Amino acid sequence: MNTKPSFFGIACRLTAFTFLMAGTASLMQAQQSSPIESNPKAPLFLASNAASTKLAAPSYSIFSTSSSSSSSSSDFDAAPADSARFKLNPDALDSSQPPPRRRYGRPNYADAHSNPDGSPKYTFMVGAGMSTPIGDTHFYQTPSYDFQLGGGRNFNKTVGVMLQFDYDHFGLQGATIANQEYIYNYCTVALNAGGYCAPVGPGSGGITQLDGNNHVWSFTVDPTFTLATEGSLGAYVVVGGGFYHKVTNFTLPQTQQACSLYGCGYYTVFANIDHYTSNAAGVNGGFGLTYKMSKFSNERFFVEGRYVFMANENRPGVTTATVRNSSLTATNLYPANSHRTTFITITFGLRF
Repeated sequence: MNTKPSFFGIACRLTAFTFLMAGTASLMQAQQSSPIESNPKAPLFLASNAASTKLAAPSYSIFSTSSSSSSSSSDFDAAPADSARFKLNPDALDSSQPPPRRRYGRPNYADAHSNPDGSPKYTFMVGAGMSTPIGDTHFYQTPSYDFQLGGGRNFNKTVGVMLQFDYDHFGLQGATIANQEYIYNYCTVALNAGGYCAPVGPGSGGITQLDGNNHVWSFTVDPTFTLATEGSLGAYVVVGGGFYHKVTNFTLPQTQQACSLYGCGYYTVFANIDHYTSNAAGVNGGFGLTYKMSKFSNERFFVEGRYVFMANENRPGVTTATVRNSSLTATNLYPANSHRTTFITITFGLRF
């Protein structure tokens, strides 16, 4: 029996071993290769995403599937074969360009109470301060107090309009009171003896202790322009116009009696004995400063200075210079009430 292997058998074994080694090497290379590396247009992933062992298919724009479940790396390898589950988006395969940025515009806050720029649609104000007559008005009246109340509409952070009510109170100069006493007492002193008129004051001495006051109330429409400022401080300019009603009252002290269960007592009041009115159109304009205690609130403290002009129409009447030649039946014994009126106001208050 021949135990030596033949040359043909050795060659067959060597050939079979060579094919076996080549097939094993090819299989190992195929298992180590990735579908992402085989696809030259596959998008690049961030390092943080590549470190994850699981990839969520819906989180990448290259897939148009609506499934909310995550897939493993093996599922991702099977993506090209499973076309019913995943569909590649060809627009997202170009990794040479960065993804488009989302563009942001100005925020829009428009609703029932706010404008698109965030400013409140409606505004209100209340304040009080001092009124001071100027010009010719200063010769008849003295400073006193004022009161303001209003509400309106803001169109944006800059422009608004206010419907406003103002009450401005004034006293009367000592010379004004003295001249008026002279006019009232002229009838008593000079003409009572002739029977032209009856005494006005107690006894025959005429009127004494005369006093008086003046006030103006108005309804105006006032456009307001807010100036651009930073921080808590603000500033604005206001102009406007409307209807003004002016009243002057003259008073005398009178003693009145009051009674109760415990008895009666006497007290003194200043009762009107004469008054005059004048209606006119007027304009106003001024400048104000505001202070906001918190940048998250709409309430603001304000201080405002405003100039007021009333276009009163002069009406003739009795004065100290014409009382001797005037008819005693004249009804206008204080023509200064119909003179043009000018004054300024300094007001402190709250806008909200």
